[in-house]
Amino acid sequence: QVQLQESGGGSVQSGGSLKLSCAASGDTRCMAWFRQAPGKEREVVADMRMDGSSTYTDSVKGRFTISQDSTKNTLYLDMNSLKPEDTAMCYCAADCSDDCYKGSWCYRYWGQGTQVTVSS
Repeated sequence: QVQLQESGGGSVQSGGSLKLSCAASGDTRCMAWFRQAPGKEREVVADMRMDGSSTYTDSVKGRFTISQDSTKNTLYLDMNSLKPEDTAMCYCAADCSDDCYKGSWCYRYWGQGTQVTVSS
């Protein structure tokens, strides 16, 4: 069993930045950041795979950067140029199924979430 703990959320104005962190209690195969806005489905924001490659949803490309410190089992998400539409509860997820990265059903472990609020 792996436990995930997110931190770094908060409230910022449009154009601001936040850095999310996710600390894992053990080794994980792959990790990702998801977000869920009120009334919307949970969506993947960015994922990082075992080979070190990463992908992003179109709406955050060029603004967000996912990274991982493997020695500390910590996943990060640098969020820049934040927009009000980025407001959501953000979740860390870990241990995806083979060749499955984009759906919430792909991941075995989840954190409790950290709130990101962007005001205009």
